[in-house]
Amino acid sequence: MRDLQHNAHSVFSMYYHLVLVVKYRRKVINNEISDRLHEMFDAIAPNYGIVCEEWNHDVDHVHIMFTAQPKTELSKFINAYKSASSRRIKKEFPIIRQKLWKEYFWNQSFCLLTTGDVPINVIRKYIEDQGNKN
Repeated sequence: MRDLQHNAHSVFSMYYHLVLVVKYRRKVINNEISDRLHEMFDAIAPNYGIVCEEWNHDVDHVHIMFTAQPKTELSKFINAYKSASSRRIKKEFPIIRQKLWKEYFWNQSFCLLTTGDVPINVIRKYIEDQGNKN
């Protein structure tokens, strides 16, 4: 059984798997950019009761496993993160602007999955293996 979290009014275990894709699936994410995107995620997440549990990337997308509280408005958090990280990453890494056609870094869509009955270790392993070509 997963570790249970709690706040003043509830006990919960809410894990999510988020996939964010670069606009036009441009291949712009390397280790340095991924690390910076992860730092930005960790800076914004506590404001929404979110904790990053696992992070990894491929050249055109990131995979994030995180926990959230029942009161967390996930779409607001995701939009806030995408907006802030898009602005900052293009400013800090100007080379990215040359590879994108417009001002957007992230695709408008995202994939958000609850972990359901899949063991966390299976999802964690899947995320850890992203970008590894065996």
